[in-house]
Amino acid sequence: MARYTGPKTKISRIFGEPILGNGKWLNKNSNPPGQHGASRKRKSLGEYALQLREKQKAKYTYGVLERQFRKTFDEAARRRGVTGENLIKLLEARLDNTVFRLGLSASRPGARQLVSHKHVTVNGEVVNVPSFQLKPGDIIGLKPASGVNSSITSQFRGKNAKFNWLDWNETEQKGTFIAYPERESVPENIKEQLIVELYSK
Repeated sequence: MARYTGPKTKISRIFGEPILGNGKWLNKNSNPPGQHGASRKRKSLGEYALQLREKQKAKYTYGVLERQFRKTFDEAARRRGVTGENLIKLLEARLDNTVFRLGLSASRPGARQLVSHKHVTVNGEVVNVPSFQLKPGDIIGLKPASGVNSSITSQFRGKNAKFNWLDWNETEQKGTFIAYPERESVPENIKEQLIVELYSK
């Protein structure tokens, strides 16, 4: 299963944002990676570089590699509406991202592991594909054995109330994907229009 396994803090320093992890080192060592750090003269980024950088930020944020990201973009372009907003909606509708948003894991990589290790169900059926696309009305839960596993439940952090496109039932340990989120509801700092412009070249 393809995924990024390189240094996470380095990626955060490239973008100056906690793309991967909590970004606790950004204040201490916030210079871009490289031998000379802040003393190195850096050219201002051109149009293409800014577009490429935004695409890379989205890929690292959601844990998607190039081929899968391109397929997601093509699907977003086929759908009605604004392509950039459709892209964010499809990325948010991934099963691993939804498990993360529901608070069942502290990170997207952790949520991806939960899914791939067959702990997560969709509409009562075990699904072990992190990129599985959810549809409005789908119910996400844990297998009965996983729901009482302390090593799993100890990672629960609770759903953030601002994610209003998801609903979580604490008693039944089940969540519902109510609808695709509106762009203004998604907190990620991604300029999706730059990604559309990049792929439109």
